[in-house]
Amino acid sequence: MIEQLNDRQKRELEKQWEVLSYGVSSIIPEEEFKEKIAKSIKNAQPLKVKLGLDPTAPDVHLGHTVVLNKLKQFQKFGHTVQLILGDFTGKIGDPTGKSIARTALTDDEVKHNAKTYFEQFGKVIDMEKVELHYNSKWLSRVGFSEVLKLASTVTVARMLERNDFHNRYKENKPIHLHEFFYPVMQGYDSYALESDIELGGTDQEFNVLFGRQVQEHYGKEKQVVLLMPLIEGLDGVEKMSKSKNNYIGVDDRPQDIFGKTMSIPDVLITKYFELVSPLSIQEVQDVRRSLDEGTLHPRDAKMKLAASFVEMLHGKEVALQSREQFINVFQKKAMPDEITEVMWEGEGELLVVELVKELGLLPSKSEARRMIKNGGIRIDQEKVMDTNQKLLVTDGAVVQVGKRKFVRLRSSS
Repeated sequence: MIEQLNDRQKRELEKQWEVLSYGVSSIIPEEEFKEKIAKSIKNAQPLKVKLGLDPTAPDVHLGHTVVLNKLKQFQKFGHTVQLILGDFTGKIGDPTGKSIARTALTDDEVKHNAKTYFEQFGKVIDMEKVELHYNSKWLSRVGFSEVLKLASTVTVARMLERNDFHNRYKENKPIHLHEFFYPVMQGYDSYALESDIELGGTDQEFNVLFGRQVQEHYGKEKQVVLLMPLIEGLDGVEKMSKSKNNYIGVDDRPQDIFGKTMSIPDVLITKYFELVSPLSIQEVQDVRRSLDEGTLHPRDAKMKLAASFVEMLHGKEVALQSREQFINVFQKKAMPDEITEVMWEGEGELLVVELVKELGLLPSKSEARRMIKNGGIRIDQEKVMDTNQKLLVTDGAVVQVGKRKFVRLRSSS
């Protein structure tokens, strides 16, 4: 197909290839991807780009935007995004990386999670140009004889090659038969929608490749798989995850997004720019070069990165305000303009460590003591020096824990 393109179409092919392959961990198979783009250009027919959503975890963080940004690039070239909400597969739950079987979801839970997903995704991609699908539409109609035919396309030995199943089998932990059907059903989604491309994280390789297998089983053109890298969280070690509390949430307050971004390890700056920020390839390359040459300080690079995240999710004006507030609070040691207020009903003096715990700023008094020893707790901007220090709460007193947690106390007395 590539050789059939004219010069203008070949230039368009190279342009799309450069952008759509950028930042991708692996393309399976690469040559077929080029052919699909060429066919799309030649026939003026958009590619169908699939992303399956697990309805069990609706809280979207910047780790998810690695895939969302790639979908946004496909949209800019006029391709069609197919978002599939696994309301049927969610009743099994994706076993990837799990040491036990997942708990099945109710229909109400799936609907609630779907609404949350779509609201958050809309901050990154154009949801008005997205095809939304629920896989119960076709999977609930598949007869048992058809399920048996699909099951015959994969062996138990192949399933046990998966790390999660392999480890559970070795540790004599139960593997339920229905869990084997999750990747098969995910593959059937690709057949039902005639998907050209499927996106997923590198940990989803086993599942997304099933789409090719099922499509081939039915004699259809096989999809190409784009695997996107997983991004480390704020700790710089573990994959970004809410359960590990190392995430930047899409629904976080703008000032929190900015502040959390400033705390990422320097070694992750270019990776975050490349995979998460909405900046162009050329802008990212300029940042990388400036960091390598030492003409751009990592702190300033992170300021640019943080502003790009806030602008992507909340707009340019809010990004400028968040940057100014960060400079005032963390560089000029001023207090933020907006501080959460809490009505305090207690009377008399109490230990600062007790106050901090009661306010929910830290999980325990021992953690509060540790924070005081490290100079991380302030009352009205005065550093608390003694772990046994007591405080008589007054109206308007500001309690600060760390760099980002502020509470203004209100008292009726």
